Amino acid sequence: MKLRFGYLVCALFLASINLRPAISSIAPLLETMRKDLGINGALASLLTSIPVLCMGLFSPIAVKISNRWGLEKTLTWSLLLIGVGTILRYFAASSLLLLLTAFLAGVGIAITGPLLSGFIKRYFANRASSLVGIYSSAMVIGAALSSGLSVPIQHLFHDSWRASLASWAIFAIVALPVWWRLAVHASHSNSTASKSTSERVKLPWRNKRARIITLLFGFMAVIFYSLTAWLAPAFESMGYDKAFAGGMLTLFTFIQIPVSFVLPILIARFPKRMYWLLGCAVFQLAGLLVFMLNGSPWYCAILLGIGAGGLFPIVLMLPLEETGDAETASAWSAMNQSGGYVIGSLGPIFVGWLHDATGSFVPAFGGMVIVVVLMMLLQLIIGNKKEQSSLEIPGQAATSSSR
Repeated sequence: MKLRFGYLVCALFLASINLRPAISSIAPLLETMRKDLGINGALASLLTSIPVLCMGLFSPIAVKISNRWGLEKTLTWSLLLIGVGTILRYFAASSLLLLLTAFLAGVGIAITGPLLSGFIKRYFANRASSLVGIYSSAMVIGAALSSGLSVPIQHLFHDSWRASLASWAIFAIVALPVWWRLAVHASHSNSTASKSTSERVKLPWRNKRARIITLLFGFMAVIFYSLTAWLAPAFESMGYDKAFAGGMLTLFTFIQIPVSFVLPILIARFPKRMYWLLGCAVFQLAGLLVFMLNGSPWYCAILLGIGAGGLFPIVLMLPLEETGDAETASAWSAMNQSGGYVIGSLGPIFVGWLHDATGSFVPAFGGMVIVVVLMMLLQLIIGNKKEQSSLEIPGQAATSSSR
C-alpha cells in the first residue's frame, strides 16, 4: 500500500520546518543571554556557528547512515536528535551546556538537510521544483516563527530565555509520529536492488562541477548565517531599540517565505537560472550597501530578505538538476552542504570578531560585499540548466569518480 501524496508532502514540510529554529531562535535573545551568562561576542557567535559547522562536518555521514539504515529511518532519528538538543536548552545553566545543545541540534540538522533532497528526488521526481519550494518555504517559516516569536515566548515564560529556546522542540515532537509511520512503511518496501545501488554512491569530490556548486553554497551560507546572527545587533548599533531591531530581523526572515516558495515555480517555467541567481545576488549586494551607507533599515531588511529567500531554493535545486536518481542527489547535496556549511560557519565568527576589534559592523558588512561579488562570479560559471541528455553526465561522473 502506497502512502498518499498529501502525506508525503506533509512529512517533507514537517521535517523541513525543523531545520532552522535551533539556530534562528538565538539571535533575538542573544544580548539577554550574553548578559546572563557573561559571554563576549565571539563566544556568543558560536551558538550560531556550531550548528552550521556541524552541518558541514556531519553531512557526509548522512549518506553512509542512510545507506545502512534507509533514508526514511535515518531522517526519523535525526529529527529526534534535533528535538532532544532543543529541549535540553531548558536546562542550560552554563555556556558550555548551551554550546552542547547547539552541537546536538547541529548534528541532527546536518543529517536531515541533504537527505531531504534525496527524499524529494525519490518521491517527487517529476515535481522537484515545486517540492523544493515547499522544502525551502518550510525552512523559512521555521526560521521566521522562531526569530519573530522567541522574545514574546520569553515574556510568556516569565522572561526565561531558556524556556523560549526549548519551546521550539514542538516542531520535532509533531514531526516524529509522521516520520515514524513513514519509516515503518519504507522498511517493508525497500528492495535489495535499491540498497545495493545506494551503497555504490559516494560523495563526488572529484567532480569539478560539484566542487563549484559546493563553493557557491558556502558563499551563500556565509551571508545568510552572518545576517541571521548579527543583523538585529547591527541595527541596534545604528541607534534603534531592541524591539525595532528584532522586528527588522523578523521582516528579513518573513519576506523570504513567499520568495522561496514562488521562485522555484517561476524557474520551472522560465529556466534561465543564471539570471535568477544573479538577480538575487544583486538584491543582497544592494541591501548590504544600504546598511553601510546608513540607509533605512526597512530597505536593508527587505532587499536582503528577497536575495536570501531566492538564493537558497535555487542552490538547493542544483544537485537535483545535475543528477539522475535519489541516491546520487543525496550524495551531491551532502557534499554541497558539507563543504558549504563549513565555509558558512566562519561568517558569524568573522562578523563577531571584526565587530569586537573595530567597534563597528560596517567593516564586516564590507567583507560580506566581497563575498557576494565572488558568489556572482561562480554563478556565471555555473550558468543555466543543462538539457536532460547532458544531465546524466555529471551524475555518472559523480558515481564513477567516487568508486
